Amino acid sequence: MAPSSPFASAQAEREFVRAFRLTDVPDGFIDDPYPYYAALRRHAPVHELAPGSIFLTRYADVTAVYRDPRASSDKQKEFGPKFGDSPLYEHHTTSLVFNDPPLHTRVRRLLMGALNQRAIARMEPGVTALVDRLLECMAAKGRVDLIDDFAAEIPIEVIGNLLGVPRDERGPLRGWSLTILSALEPAPDAALLEAGNRAVREFLAYLERLIAERRRRPGDPEVDVLTRLIEGEPDGERLTERELLHQCIFLLNAGHETTTNLIGNGMHALLTHRGERERLAAEPGLIAVAVEELLRFEAPLQLNNRLATADMEIGGRTYPAGTFITLGVGAANRDPEQFPDPDRLDLGRRPNRHLSFGHGEHACAGMNVARLEARIAIGRLLARFPHIAADAPPERDRRVRFRGFRRLPARVD
Repeated sequence: MAPSSPFASAQAEREFVRAFRLTDVPDGFIDDPYPYYAALRRHAPVHELAPGSIFLTRYADVTAVYRDPRASSDKQKEFGPKFGDSPLYEHHTTSLVFNDPPLHTRVRRLLMGALNQRAIARMEPGVTALVDRLLECMAAKGRVDLIDDFAAEIPIEVIGNLLGVPRDERGPLRGWSLTILSALEPAPDAALLEAGNRAVREFLAYLERLIAERRRRPGDPEVDVLTRLIEGEPDGERLTERELLHQCIFLLNAGHETTTNLIGNGMHALLTHRGERERLAAEPGLIAVAVEELLRFEAPLQLNNRLATADMEIGGRTYPAGTFITLGVGAANRDPEQFPDPDRLDLGRRPNRHLSFGHGEHACAGMNVARLEARIAIGRLLARFPHIAADAPPERDRRVRFRGFRRLPARVD
């Protein structure tokens, strides 16, 4: 079923498209951006946000840019004016996701060595035990918040274990993560930037102590990602101290944000699509395919960015080097040219080449960890509580780049 139109007339839709800016979205956009994306796809699939800045909403255009070596992930030019000479600038221009080779290649090689299929298989019993403990606590409460009581707890535990963060020191991690990533919004205000810089400083101070301790007492690099990052590759390749610190922040931030939103968005979709929830409960073997559809239907990361390093043809027009390109991931995932009946949740959808983990050499390094967590979390929750129901209206996170919930009240009795 297509979402209802927020526009009173065809003229109102065209006027919205002409004036659209990510820094000033309409009131209803965060609650349901998909009709707005559809309007942009119809009238201006390559939309000028500002001189030298474009927004893409078609699947074909987004994938073409992801594959194009002229589209850079380096954010120094974009983040300089936004963050100035600050801890936020240092972090976001050093982390894996916002870099090109050679740094991207070196860091990704180290991470992928630590997050290979064998390592992920070793995580499964621990994730299952964690989820079952959380379900026991939820059963005792009856009325729960699926974010605080469930979705947010899982990735902090998993990434905390991977980096060997002592359990009694994990309290601040989620707050630091949310604050640092919120500064990536299109128009963060001064208070948000101040909070983000403070969070980076506090996170770095904590990690300096953690890394110093791990250097004194190394873990097993087969299971301890931090030890592996410290020791580097057998050929002697190692991260600098600055790179090491910021990749640890990146791992905790990215691992937390994507997975919390994946599980929260997924459960909200299932709570509001009873037929599909009952289908999954009746066919638990469908869970892996279902997770892919939940990722497509409500992408945790709605926007991504690139910078043209040379002239690029996009949508039949050539854009010059220096053009900032915003990739509408959430929009591309609802493009009817790629996904038949795109606004329908279909847990058995095949094929499903969604873009929620990116594409190409910059595809999310931790995507299979996130898939594992979601598969176990959602599958076991529905098995334990097949009649789970919403308990109160959810509270959506009011960010544009990241899509998720602050609160998702439910009854599990």
